[in-house]
Amino acid sequence: MSKIAHYLQEHLVGEVMSSTDARRYFATDASIMALPPALVVYPRNENDVRKTARFTWQLAERGRVIPITARGAGSDQTGASLGTGIMLVFPAHLNRVLELDTKSGNVVIEAGINYGKLQQTLQTHGRFLPPYPASLEYSTVGGAIANNASGEKSVKYGDTRNYVQSVRAVLANGEVIETGRVSKRELGKKLGLATFEGELYRAIDTLLEENREVLETMPRNVTKNNAGYNLLDIKRRDGSFDLTPLLVGSQGTLAIITEATLTTEPLNPQTTLMMAFFDDLTSAEQAVVELRAQHDQPSVLEMIDGNVLEQVAELNPNLLKSIIQLPYPAMVLFIEFDNLNDRQQKKDVRKTAKILEKYATTLQTETEPEQQMAIMKVRQATATLLTRSDQAGRALPIVDGAIVPIERLNEYLQGTYALCEKLGIKPALWGRIGEGNLQFQPVLNIAQVGDRQKAFRLMDDYYALVISLGGSISGERNDGRLRAPYVERQYGSDVYALFNRLKQIFDPYNILNPGVKLGTTQEDVKALVRSDFNLGHIYNHLPRS
Repeated sequence: MSKIAHYLQEHLVGEVMSSTDARRYFATDASIMALPPALVVYPRNENDVRKTARFTWQLAERGRVIPITARGAGSDQTGASLGTGIMLVFPAHLNRVLELDTKSGNVVIEAGINYGKLQQTLQTHGRFLPPYPASLEYSTVGGAIANNASGEKSVKYGDTRNYVQSVRAVLANGEVIETGRVSKRELGKKLGLATFEGELYRAIDTLLEENREVLETMPRNVTKNNAGYNLLDIKRRDGSFDLTPLLVGSQGTLAIITEATLTTEPLNPQTTLMMAFFDDLTSAEQAVVELRAQHDQPSVLEMIDGNVLEQVAELNPNLLKSIIQLPYPAMVLFIEFDNLNDRQQKKDVRKTAKILEKYATTLQTETEPEQQMAIMKVRQATATLLTRSDQAGRALPIVDGAIVPIERLNEYLQGTYALCEKLGIKPALWGRIGEGNLQFQPVLNIAQVGDRQKAFRLMDDYYALVISLGGSISGERNDGRLRAPYVERQYGSDVYALFNRLKQIFDPYNILNPGVKLGTTQEDVKALVRSDFNLGHIYNHLPRS
């Protein structure tokens, strides 16, 4: 690889590294896997990305395939920011706000910008980007776009895809395209292009037109779905066409996103936060269903179960001592309203209180920031579970991020508890219950053969449960390598074949992040599991989920 490193360094403005320590650092992300790259490239501009892609394309034409993986801050939990070939690391240079229209709130950014810094910039102008993930302080916006990330505000505002107007992206052959919705007439011009972009539009249009019946089997009755590729939002009935919804959430497997134009929302710092305790799961589910049926949605609707509280109390007895007392409830709900109209916000809070009074045993409502921070300390106590390290092992991100229909939440919860009991695992669930999107990170010692086997049995049974309930294996997070073996199980062979055809259209030599989303088996994942799983990449910040 030294010849390739020297060649690239000669032609790129950014830096190229092949040192052992750099390759070791980029061999891991926040997933349980390890996979060292051959080279690390810090692109200084879009032209560096284009030249790197063009170079690998020309090598592939001669029979030598060197994969390219685009990487942000390495907070991905599915192994999607790992690769064996060239690692393009964006945060070093491609990290700027290029434009900010304070009137419309639209912002143009480079993919490597830190999410938290962008959010701070927007907030100084009274705006914010709502689908921010829990990892916003240590993740990039490009990574959020690649994963179609969502977070605590998504119950009201939706996921990242709702806020990406257009992107600039480098294709597998080094060609640069700009996406955005084009009319039926403009699509005709795209179809006539004698470029790789033209080939893409022609092939994708044909794929969609010839497989309408198969596409009709794709929708799931869930609030969000990142499994596979989003083939449903490309072409509308009016004939308009947009590749943006497809590239958002594609995890760098179809193209490398370098810039994005995003919409934002007005920020209201004056919110109302509520915390409700429930003695049983059925009452909590009924409350959530009624809250979701309201015209004005809460901006936050999250939960933790009593198991989280019990385990936090064992690990850090004083963390919640002054906030929540024994006996612990079966579930705690966190509800926030951020309506810009103060009168409407108060009205929504009153309606919510009436609903919660029917089902909850305790209700606390706060409007002052200091009291709200005390409530959120209960929700954020899950960080204690994520960072534990003892003889029992560590909390592993292997079955988090799935999503089920709201009306099947109780079945999902009971089914997950039953799986844990069968395998002798302590359960603890939390997450975006308002979307049916919950998280669970079992504590296992991945270095031990028995626990490793247990982890993969749990994954099989857990994702089978989610699929049986009409859910998606990838709700808040994405497929990556970890969930790639289950994509075909969710959709069936016909849809899976379309995904493979789409990948072939964009990336005929399988250069872009191969093994992510498609083409990875459970045996492949087992071979990549590291025995020393830790969160060393992000300990400058407290890991959140």
